[in-house]
Amino acid sequence: MRTAKDKYTYRVTWSEEDGEYVGLCAEFPGLSWLAGTFEAALKGIRKVVNDVIEDMTKRREAVPEPIALRRYSGKFIIRVPSEVHRQLALQAAETGVSINRLASAKLSH
Repeated sequence: MRTAKDKYTYRVTWSEEDGEYVGLCAEFPGLSWLAGTFEAALKGIRKVVNDVIEDMTKRREAVPEPIALRRYSGKFIIRVPSEVHRQLALQAAETGVSINRLASAKLSH
């Protein structure tokens, strides 16, 4: 059975500055792990996250919930300049859809 620790969002990318791969975890933005290979960077960041979770648990601190397990309403508010709002309203009217549907389609691409 997989635990919540296995469900965090990991990413490995190349760091030109460091000349190594860097492992990252979205739920723990302050953590990273540098390694010479992609696989070692992933393994390293997973270990660091595991160690931090164990430490947080011992200290009775709140451990971040994995993004994959979070529930989202599908609704959020965004502020845009009035001219952008006007352009979206015009595009929506010209295509016969709501601004919401137009914005959703644009964000989905």
